[in-house]
Amino acid sequence: MARVRPRGNGPQGLPGISVTGRRAGTFCLLLVVALCVQATRVQVFQARELDRNSANQRLTIERYARPRGDILVGTEPVTGSVPTSGRYAYKRSYPEGPTYAAVTGYASQAYGTTQLEGTEDELLTGTDGRLAGWSLRDAVARRQNPGGDVHTTLNRAAQEAAMRGLGEQKGAVAAIEPATGRILALASTPSYDPGSFAGHAADDQEAWNRLQADPDQPMLNRALRQTYPPGSTFKVVTAAAALANGVVTDIDAPTGAPSPYVLPGTTTPLVNDTPACDRPGLSLDAAMTASCNSVLGWLGVRTGLDRMAAMAGNFGFDDARLDVPVRAARSAFDTRMDESQLALSSIGQFDTAATPLVMAMVAAGVADNGTVMRPQLVDRLTRSDGTVVRQTAPVTYRQAMTPAVAAQLQKLMTDVVENGTGGNARIAGAVVGGKTGTAQHGVENSGTPYAWFVSWARPAGSTGVPPVAVAVVVADSDATDVTGGALAAPIARSVMRAVLGL
Repeated sequence: MARVRPRGNGPQGLPGISVTGRRAGTFCLLLVVALCVQATRVQVFQARELDRNSANQRLTIERYARPRGDILVGTEPVTGSVPTSGRYAYKRSYPEGPTYAAVTGYASQAYGTTQLEGTEDELLTGTDGRLAGWSLRDAVARRQNPGGDVHTTLNRAAQEAAMRGLGEQKGAVAAIEPATGRILALASTPSYDPGSFAGHAADDQEAWNRLQADPDQPMLNRALRQTYPPGSTFKVVTAAAALANGVVTDIDAPTGAPSPYVLPGTTTPLVNDTPACDRPGLSLDAAMTASCNSVLGWLGVRTGLDRMAAMAGNFGFDDARLDVPVRAARSAFDTRMDESQLALSSIGQFDTAATPLVMAMVAAGVADNGTVMRPQLVDRLTRSDGTVVRQTAPVTYRQAMTPAVAAQLQKLMTDVVENGTGGNARIAGAVVGGKTGTAQHGVENSGTPYAWFVSWARPAGSTGVPPVAVAVVVADSDATDVTGGALAAPIARSVMRAVLGL
């Protein structure tokens, strides 16, 4: 009888695997490997990118699952968190929204974060690693830390004075404590209420759309993110460069500037706004007091482009990474110009452009005997229980000039207020130094001029570093007298009075 050989038996008589089965098994194995590779790629290498994807709602839900930490001015918070009945448990609130919007920015469930709400978001939401404790129970439960707090450097009285002074006008104020760089006021008008679109309901979207469509751009931070031609306030920089480089050695001696001064390579005279400037032999003190374009333009050319650009850089011009910690727009002083353009740039025209923050640094550098401190908006970061996570220390930005040169500039600026165009900044019981500016702009200078004032003040009888330096720009006003002395100086005066407590 014939023997029947079992099908599929292997060499040892065990059930065999067909070729098709082996192929199927190999294919399944490859699928598993591919799945592992893809999972690793998504969960490890693409995790950060996916976390930040705007379509990922998980992080937003987690962010608003608990109250955010607060931003404080002095000991009082200027932000809050309120419970909601929607998918997000809490939303941001701003009890004094428009007053501090240029500082806080916004934290919106629908539109993200800006300003301090953005730069300090991890601390405010509790995801900052510096907030982590050592509790084993918290680690095992993966419990989220409560949000920390951001303590600003702002002076409440100064901020409120800045906002009142600007009123309905379009403009900005930046005030600095010269010895430390602490920002005491940062105001921008027109302003907006960040709480009006903090949620994600239809009302929030309507408020956002209205703000986006507003031609006055209330959400533009004019103190940090907008540059303007600084006009005659830039003459402080020009005078500093001329004195520091020996072009002028005595502020009371004749400079030798011609009258009229014809722009180099042209037949066009550099005109002045007052007949007091239209005579030869003016001293630097007289030229600053009357704000003479011809003298300061001539001195800028005599000083030279490289030395003018270097002095401007000492005060923060051409720095594209000026963080406070919010990034400020780059203030510009061209480094490639002919002499006629240099003359115009030396009086704050042509392509020269500055933020109010940088012009406040100019005034602060003069006030602090030539030392320019790095501006800072955050005093300290703390946990919710008040424990300090980071304390901000003063940092020198540049040594712009020697104390001797700074003392001459202080005299020039004091004379501008006492005897010249800055009289509206005088404060009883205080010594005030300042410089006015009225900057032309637009096609053939057809736009409403920008009214500027930069200044510093200290109590009468004090010999220390002035406690406040201010820059004010009024970019649009219905006033008939659109000059720095008429519009901007009174605002600076009110801010300085607030800091001095007068």
